[in-house]
Amino acid sequence: MNKIKDIIATCPLFSGLPDKQLDALGKISIVEQYKKGDTIFSEGETGRGFFIAESGSIKIYKLSFDGKEQILHIFGPGEPFGEVPVFTGKPFPANAMALKVSRVLFFPRSTFIELLSRDPSLALNMLGVLALRLRQFTVQIENLSLKEVPGRLAAHLVWLAKDQKNHDNVVLDISKGQLASLLGTIPETLSRILSKMAGMNIIDVQGRDIRILNYDGLKELADFGKLEV
Repeated sequence: MNKIKDIIATCPLFSGLPDKQLDALGKISIVEQYKKGDTIFSEGETGRGFFIAESGSIKIYKLSFDGKEQILHIFGPGEPFGEVPVFTGKPFPANAMALKVSRVLFFPRSTFIELLSRDPSLALNMLGVLALRLRQFTVQIENLSLKEVPGRLAAHLVWLAKDQKNHDNVVLDISKGQLASLLGTIPETLSRILSKMAGMNIIDVQGRDIRILNYDGLKELADFGKLEV
């Protein structure tokens, strides 16, 4: 129980909550485990509850009518997903799949709503995180619609550098194929752009390890530039 409580406490949805509330959340949570490639939920499925990743990696994505995949988010340990239907009561708006063996905490909607009705302060943290998610979606839509692919890639590498707290080297936590989908392009184009950026001495690519040779140049490309590819 203490391990579950620790996972809940590290989740942005519930950071700073007192032990009593964390204990109440732990009591209604259900541990679920998924193999690589397992579907956690599908778009259009009833929003039966939400999840917090305990371990592994979860891909949130949509499929077009012709089967083309667009990755919306990749979530890792401590991050919540599928929480919007808890408030709206509507179906899941996208699909969720385990990218590797993953353990998650599941919070059934009915019992969670009952808990919120008894303790409304729980909802304040959730609203703050949902507002942040909305901002992230706005930035993603802006990147996909207004920036060329090199700018999207550079912006993602700048974000990774900040997230990993390392402006000299970042490690991709997803495959290059998945990164291409996340950026709204195809693997071949992504490979050409990586090679071009390496040729300009902005980055050095060794598999999933990317050494940042010119952080200022990378940030400038993220903000303004595009490459001829």
